[in-house]
Amino acid sequence: MTGSTLRERPAAVILTKAAEARVAELMAKAPDDAIGVKLSTPRRGCSGLAYSVDYVTEEVAFDEKIETPGGTFYIDSASVLYLIGSTMDWVEDDFTAGFVFENPNAKGACGCGESFMV
Repeated sequence: MTGSTLRERPAAVILTKAAEARVAELMAKAPDDAIGVKLSTPRRGCSGLAYSVDYVTEEVAFDEKIETPGGTFYIDSASVLYLIGSTMDWVEDDFTAGFVFENPNAKGACGCGESFMV
């Protein structure tokens, strides 16, 4: 098919500059076999799903792959539908540090903020 153009698909999750910087920090001290950092939403907590960020050592077919300046960021294929349109940020203050998610798919969250429901 000549003359056709493919439109690039937007990433399922937008990473802020602070989140990208944190991915770079994680990759700088990653185990030797790590190829990136992966976001998943395991069933956990009182609302049903939680956000989990871990090192990944191999690519899995159908996982979302986002190239960032500091390393590759993956999203578990089973979690993508729960995360489409989300923004992931890294926030640090005097008491806590962690990834924070603005997820338009979340219909509610537990009181402690550790889990969410869709």
